Amino acid sequence: MTQLEWIVSPLVSLLRCVLPKWLFDELFMLYSIAFHPVSGDTHQERLTSFYQAQASGYDAFRQRLLQGRELMVQEATSRASGGIWVDMGGGTGANLEMAGDAAVMSFAKVYIVDLCIPLLEVARKRCAERGWHNVECVEGDAATWVPPEGRSKVDLLTFSYSLTMIPDWFAALTHAKELLAADGNIAIVDFYVSRKYVEGGMARHSYVQRALWPFYFAHDDVRLSADHLPFITKAFSTLELHEREAPLPYLGVVLPRVPYMSSSGGRTDTVDALRVRACGGGTWAPALPSRPQARHRGGARRAAACSE
Repeated sequence: MTQLEWIVSPLVSLLRCVLPKWLFDELFMLYSIAFHPVSGDTHQERLTSFYQAQASGYDAFRQRLLQGRELMVQEATSRASGGIWVDMGGGTGANLEMAGDAAVMSFAKVYIVDLCIPLLEVARKRCAERGWHNVECVEGDAATWVPPEGRSKVDLLTFSYSLTMIPDWFAALTHAKELLAADGNIAIVDFYVSRKYVEGGMARHSYVQRALWPFYFAHDDVRLSADHLPFITKAFSTLELHEREAPLPYLGVVLPRVPYMSSSGGRTDTVDALRVRACGGGTWAPALPSRPQARHRGGARRAAACSE
């Protein structure tokens, strides 16, 4: 136990006795995120150290913190029902609950893959309570784990606010591409920041946003990168892309909004005449056979489609 924990522990016990449960849970979650020391020699140990105390209240607090998850999951599962769904960094299994029982049970197999054991324990309990017999919770690394069915067999692969938690995120995305079936779909929602100079139509964030948010989130080993979105749009065909901003709980009254993006797409090597380029007005427009036209939504920015 660290010196800070020796000091805080008696105070926590006192507050647990005198405060209403909802208020204590909220304050304890804020403390765990902002001040709880992260320790460990490996990425898995650091994840466990950070989330061990938060696991039971993880979903309730992050429902306000992590925007766009429910929409991403519901849209992705509606496009790819059936087959195999892999939720990389799926944690507590909350994404499956957002998708709904019918969507979950429409898949032959669902894998929740995560390195954090405390969060997976919550996921296993949730699966048992919901009767999801087709769901398996797996302790695995997003950059290396392969389902028993093998590579090129996954019909839907999702990253919901997990990409920024993966140190070798580009390896995780490259690996995800290898796991996707030829007509498979990948969907991602996460915090990010833009590059200083962006390609046509993409959102450009202020200097304060680009400097503040990577520094702020790095305290919890959450790595916002200006390279996330450019890499995603080059590595995968783009069906739909949203770039938005949202206030952080409590901090939103004084700090600028934090940017987040939601992207869905597929393997570029299976798309005929793929074009991933920027155009005036600003949409990524791959040629997608039998798929919806790619859409790019950036707040109040007007979406435009590239055409020949």
